[in-house]
Amino acid sequence: MISDSFKVIKPGACSLLEDEGRFGYQHFGITTGGAMDETAARWANRLLGNSSNAVLLEITLGNVQLEATADTWIALTGADLGLRINGEKKSNWQSHFVQQGDLVSMGWAVMGVSSYLAVVGGFQLKSDFGSCSTVKREQLGGLTGNALEAGDELHFSSVPKSYFTCSRAVPSRYIPDYSDSVILRVVKGYQVEQFPEISVQKFFASSYKVSSESDRMGFRLQGEAIETGVSGLLSEGIAYGAIQIPADGQPIVLLKDRQTLGGYPKIGSVLPLDSYKLSQCRAGSEVTFKEVSLKEAQQLMQTFQRFFSKST
Repeated sequence: MISDSFKVIKPGACSLLEDEGRFGYQHFGITTGGAMDETAARWANRLLGNSSNAVLLEITLGNVQLEATADTWIALTGADLGLRINGEKKSNWQSHFVQQGDLVSMGWAVMGVSSYLAVVGGFQLKSDFGSCSTVKREQLGGLTGNALEAGDELHFSSVPKSYFTCSRAVPSRYIPDYSDSVILRVVKGYQVEQFPEISVQKFFASSYKVSSESDRMGFRLQGEAIETGVSGLLSEGIAYGAIQIPADGQPIVLLKDRQTLGGYPKIGSVLPLDSYKLSQCRAGSEVTFKEVSLKEAQQLMQTFQRFFSKST
């Protein structure tokens, strides 16, 4: 029986246990889920020598407090929550030793949306359909298929301070800038041929604002309405990063908890690396689009995968 854990004192606005997601089940209507900002999540696990699929805690906006019942190393990446251990301020994008009885506290995010808290070996819990990722809409993953609550326990296997010789930190050149604007690189989809050319030009020439109605399912954007000229589409599978244009002409970028089928016309898909950046944008942030070729997109993602597959 596992006894080492973090006891949840304050659960925060929305804290979810996530890994890389569940794949191969969309034909059953089960979405992939997974960490919204995969770049930050992978860095948190890399700092501790974990596999990229190790379960970690995705903390949205902050206000979390945990009590350690055993010794371990942790790493926090993503939005800066003002991490403190027993009241002492600690750096973000770095690993830290935590011992039994320590209080790990995080305030509210100043810039960015999501932070990722990892422990050595990952948090330990039962998987659903090959993943521990929490998808609230489907009540899958996590401890109960929902966000953390006060009193929950996050189990892990304890390690001594000597497990690492020193703290590890992400080199500054790799730490993202969670500013209020982001350029999203887009691979055009096959349905783009059905859009009026003037609509496609307007889409790539316009800037949009992130709507307050955005969530893990998709980010809604507000700006120049795009006329599709498309009707009578059959519903089809939805890819991560797909850009739907509904009847009101306002783009929706579909993310980790997206529906598995959709019938709105799609102008293309956002490069996953940029979808990770988009997930850190708050309401009102500026978004623009830039076209890239499929070949360039593949090369960028291959470089990303190779980088994080290297030995730590």
